[in-house]
Amino acid sequence: MNFIATIAINRKNGVADPEGNTILEALKRLSYSNVKFVKAAKLFKVGIEGDEENSVRKTLEEISQRILSNPIIENFEIISIVTIQSAGKK
Repeated sequence: MNFIATIAINRKNGVADPEGNTILEALKRLSYSNVKFVKAAKLFKVGIEGDEENSVRKTLEEISQRILSNPIIENFEIISIVTIQSAGKK
């Protein structure tokens, strides 16, 4: 089976977020004073094959921990795993 997963990578609490802070400062300069914080994050879409969702989830967790995130300063969250049909199959 084929799957598409969406994975978010966020900075851990207490870790500086210069990109989010820069965006917040720009918003305040543009008179968006009601915005209280901005957190920058990365979002990945991963196409993956597997026999069933649980084994795919385990692989995605390994990929997220080892490659997509820096576990010292970032957390990851698998937001969704969606089954897709292969081209030519019904």
